[in-house]
Amino acid sequence: MAISVVMPALEMAQETGKLVSWLKKEGEQVKKGDMLLEVETDKAVVEIEAQSDGILGGVTARIGDVVPVGQTIAWLLKPGESVPQQGTHVQTGRTGAAAAPTAAAAAGASAGPAPAAGSAAGARISPKARKLAREHGVDIAKIAGSGPGGEILADDVLKAAAASVATPDFEIRSAAPSLAASAGPADAVTSIGRIMAERTTQSWTTVPHFFVSREIDVSALKTARDTMVPKIEELHGVKMTHTDLIVAAVARALRKHPRMNASWDNGRITVHQDVNVGLAIAVENAVVAAVVHNADRASIGDIAKQRIDKASRARTNKLSPADISGATFTISNLGMFNVDAFTAIIVPPQVGILAVGAIVDRVVVVEGMLAVRPMMTVTLSSDHRVVDGASAARFLNDVVQAIGETGKFS
Repeated sequence: MAISVVMPALEMAQETGKLVSWLKKEGEQVKKGDMLLEVETDKAVVEIEAQSDGILGGVTARIGDVVPVGQTIAWLLKPGESVPQQGTHVQTGRTGAAAAPTAAAAAGASAGPAPAAGSAAGARISPKARKLAREHGVDIAKIAGSGPGGEILADDVLKAAAASVATPDFEIRSAAPSLAASAGPADAVTSIGRIMAERTTQSWTTVPHFFVSREIDVSALKTARDTMVPKIEELHGVKMTHTDLIVAAVARALRKHPRMNASWDNGRITVHQDVNVGLAIAVENAVVAAVVHNADRASIGDIAKQRIDKASRARTNKLSPADISGATFTISNLGMFNVDAFTAIIVPPQVGILAVGAIVDRVVVVEGMLAVRPMMTVTLSSDHRVVDGASAARFLNDVVQAIGETGKFS
């Protein structure tokens, strides 16, 4: 029986996916577990593996196509088998993190969602887009949807919201008429870069951020790293960094503070059992967050191996869906760029992100005497809908304590 290949849903609330490439040619034999295609998500380009054996056929999606989640884009066929006609009963193959919809759901999808209450006649809008429209005060009657059949998607609402606050073009011309003539060629924005810009705008404008900061004496952290580097290199063949120890320290603190290891979703708070720490990694014109899963239980060597492997694959667009899924908290470290301190934007639906600055020798007071100590500034961004100031301060205190105890980590 033919197996359908569908556009996978790799992230929460994902509505569409962009096909980057087919890794197998039409007519080529495919084995279960072979990498079949590459899909671009909000965070990265990920490779999707085949979930069954078969011959690739009936390819309908081409490179660059943006396809609704759950839509069939190809088939895996047995020798001599033809591509099924529409309406034929077929077996659905699971691709990535999502399965194709049932026949009833597929019928509903093809017909499109019902018109939203209060929308313009005939307008269709996804539930997520409707929610964003309310939050941003956007009139959906004035939006031309980019989805199937003109459906209004979340990205359409975000673009409309951004346009509504942008400076009108005529004001720019009147204020500085020579700007257009003197400007050089515009930089191309990658799809990931564009989506990242929209998502950070959404987070900044809808999530009530607040910030708490601490300066930390990281003498123990530096000593622990210097002591552990040779052992980790011998056992795991990788060179650990301060970041690995910080990930471990933050993960241990998250165990004590469930509200910081939670998600906010449409008025509901979900506390996660697993502690999965996302690490912000700079790639060309964008940032992706690779995830260290179960970081509270992972050894320092395991954390270092995961970080190095995922950072390398992030920079070559080879991250898998599992590499970028499931983060419950994020760390952004700009210390290697000599940044003393900064604040970071929360990655929804997470409720916190820790911004880590450079380690710098400073003169401080120690037991009433002046001394030089390696100091590091960390700033915690929190979602005030889930976490209050006192809770954030207590969490940061435990992070500081855990960093001071990194010499005890294994």
